[in-house]
Amino acid sequence: MAKGVCVNGCKRPRGGGEDGEEPRGARKKRRLGDGGVCPHGPKPKEKSSRLSAALFGEDCEISHDQMYELLKYAALGKCHNATQPSWCHIYHQSHLAGVVVIVLHEMSQLHFYKFYLQFKHLRKVFRHRFTLPPSSANFLANLYGEGANLNPQNTAQGSTSTSSRCIPNSSNLQWDPIIQKYGEEKQGLTSYTLTLEELKKNDYPMKGSPGCEDYMHTECDQQRTDSSPLFGLDCEMCLTAKGNEVTHVSLVDAQGQCLLNELVKPESRIVNYRTRFSGITRKILLPVKTKLADIQTRLKKMLPRDAVLVGHSLNADLQALQMIHPSVIDTSLLFARNEGRRFKLKFLAKAVLGKEIQCEQKLGHDPAEDARAALELAQFFIEQGPAKVAELNLEMLLTTERLTEISQNKSALQLQQNTIQRQLNDPPHLSKPCFLDCLQMTGQKPLLLGRQELDSSGLCQSNLSTSNKQILQRALKDVPLSTFSIIQFSLDPEYVAPHLLAGICEKVKVKLTDMLTIYAGPFDESFCLKSVKKEFGRCGPIRSLTVVTETYQPYVCIQYEMLEAAQLAVENLNGAEVAGCCIKVQRPVTGTMLDCDVLIKELELDIENEGVIYVAGLKKSLTETDLQEEFSQLKDLEALFLPRDLQSGKHRNCCFLKFQKSESAVDALGVINGWAMRGSRLRSRKALAPGHLWRWIWQMDHHNGKQRGDSLCEKKEQQSDLEQELRKKLKKLDQHIWKLYRSLQNNTLCVVLFPGVNSMHGSQSGLGLMGIKDDGERSAC
Repeated sequence: MAKGVCVNGCKRPRGGGEDGEEPRGARKKRRLGDGGVCPHGPKPKEKSSRLSAALFGEDCEISHDQMYELLKYAALGKCHNATQPSWCHIYHQSHLAGVVVIVLHEMSQLHFYKFYLQFKHLRKVFRHRFTLPPSSANFLANLYGEGANLNPQNTAQGSTSTSSRCIPNSSNLQWDPIIQKYGEEKQGLTSYTLTLEELKKNDYPMKGSPGCEDYMHTECDQQRTDSSPLFGLDCEMCLTAKGNEVTHVSLVDAQGQCLLNELVKPESRIVNYRTRFSGITRKILLPVKTKLADIQTRLKKMLPRDAVLVGHSLNADLQALQMIHPSVIDTSLLFARNEGRRFKLKFLAKAVLGKEIQCEQKLGHDPAEDARAALELAQFFIEQGPAKVAELNLEMLLTTERLTEISQNKSALQLQQNTIQRQLNDPPHLSKPCFLDCLQMTGQKPLLLGRQELDSSGLCQSNLSTSNKQILQRALKDVPLSTFSIIQFSLDPEYVAPHLLAGICEKVKVKLTDMLTIYAGPFDESFCLKSVKKEFGRCGPIRSLTVVTETYQPYVCIQYEMLEAAQLAVENLNGAEVAGCCIKVQRPVTGTMLDCDVLIKELELDIENEGVIYVAGLKKSLTETDLQEEFSQLKDLEALFLPRDLQSGKHRNCCFLKFQKSESAVDALGVINGWAMRGSRLRSRKALAPGHLWRWIWQMDHHNGKQRGDSLCEKKEQQSDLEQELRKKLKKLDQHIWKLYRSLQNNTLCVVLFPGVNSMHGSQSGLGLMGIKDDGERSAC
């Protein structure tokens, strides 16, 4: 610092004279403890960014669009007309040092809670946690918008996001993937139906496949010829407590006539209508009586024995319909691309047929329109032949379409700004404009690192030559140089195989069942079961209660719906007198329960549960308003969550209370338990699983999906070894993320995403964790 300059960096001299000499008395003041305070006062503290999110109770499910909202605002701020996200609030966004998104590919909420103890840093650092819908193929594009031009020359130095690719031209057709797959000669339709190997590889439901035992077969088993009839099929799905369920089905014949266009009422409760894509709303489905079984029967009757079904990624539609059909043409595979990538149906319809589908003005997709488009694409391919299709040069068309807007007027800065505004406000061809393009055009280079390489359609391809350790090393070096970074960590294919995931899912369900179950007794032969149910019901909602008679004296097995209820019963009723008997209360003694006490303790200490308590013994007739009035005397009460049965919608006899301070929550426990000692029905303890975890436990406990028991038994030993290795790898991954997090500057928004899984083998919800780094806030970690 220059001699005579203010310690705050201001231009005014420290002294009273021009040469910086101190004014009379200044030295004396310093000796007396004044400390030589600057005449301008102390240097103002820099504002810290802060994140506020109401992720409590039923408000903890966040869509991909809402995630996009958050990242767009965090990256661009108000100066680019981005708006605050609807579900959370970033204070002082302009003071953010950067945004870092960590994506854990092929991992879900199931992984986080199965290996909860291994993720010791993640669960202690990130205060905000939420559920994500199961991942889609273009998960990354959902996060930052479509239409990104994210080649290496456009991203920050060191990015491994894409590799350079040659685009074939019309004079060099032999390198086109369509020609390499089908040759140049025209062929009949049977040459383009998927082989058994292709059906299996692309997750089509097949006879004898695990998980397809109860699927209906169309029985269209007649030999196909090149004159067999084509039928276009498309479905729209909503997300239910069970997973993806069909809500709209359309079937068109070879002339484009619509044979079936029917709405379907799902069996399970809908948790996300996905209206933007499905076009389905609660009001639309309200009068619908048609069930999936009705649609299956009608389709089976409609299709001739030699029918060939046509659709775009038809495996998802057949999976949702729970039907098996042996002969299909999949247009997402028919119009082949390099490295397993796929064109979107909307692009193909425009580029090949000259038709606009899935228009932004419409509410959701029209399955009849999509089925017709897929059918016409297949007919065009068959009639024109592979050579004519290759001459369309679809790769070049796609690249040109995606670069058109950002390449216009790039010589003038003002016109660049206008382009950014158009992209942000209302682009004509994109539902979600890519805000990374906007960053690049203003000189900020986003960083993309990971095994998953992004192609121009937004789909990810794997590059297994890069290890997670290498990705971490590059991230530690390059993240500080970028204002927006996406760091992708992945597992090797054997650790995300469907059979391993199914085995883990089954083990988690068994462990959850054991943790929700308690045994109480012994009782007298003539004990009153009703009084036992009443006493244990005060701890929380009971799912089932059975009498165990195999023992010398009767015992009662009680399965609760809440982890807190089972824990309350163990803590409060063990050694108590119930139904005239002094009883013992304990959980099942199994191998999966050996670490139960450790897990319960860690759940209590989870940062998400800070300041949250569980209260049971409520009257079911009480409303949230009644409860808020009853608990109004509790200090610093911030929010109240009254769980509902996710099938019936009825309130349970318990609630969660969230307090502004953890000390206030401890005080509230003392107050409520004091009421209990004076005769109140209420019982309370620290929360273990409020919000998204409670809902996930309920879904796991009620999911009736069949597991592939035989294959699991055959591979039990191999799977156990894989699971042990996976445990170690996830612990290492947790350490990688912690090391990266520690290296971030203060005021950096960090988001960790488990995208979830969505395949024919089942779907698993994703999980998000987020926070703004502040060294002072979580120093204990």
